[in-house]
Amino acid sequence: MNILIPVDCNKRHEAIICAIEDLSYWAYVELDEGQIVNCEFFKDKKESNCWIDYAVIINETDYLWDFKQKNISVLEAPTQKSIDEIVEAFLLGKLKTLKV
Repeated sequence: MNILIPVDCNKRHEAIICAIEDLSYWAYVELDEGQIVNCEFFKDKKESNCWIDYAVIINETDYLWDFKQKNISVLEAPTQKSIDEIVEAFLLGKLKTLKV
């Protein structure tokens, strides 16, 4: 399972989700059996060239058209901030699915 998250920095344990227009990096998080196995950061999401299962955004007012074009499911993390909080909420099914 691969998740893409717009974040404010490229430090795994310090990165905080932010609005797409304010992002500094995209965090590309790879999950395997409920564990983070890899977390990479990219300035541009096109740099990843990897399969993306879900994009997690801070709220539904973010620009979602790119995800719609690529049939990527979009989830909202309105209260979760760190990558770990977002992944935990994802695994527990606590993120809101947005209709894109």
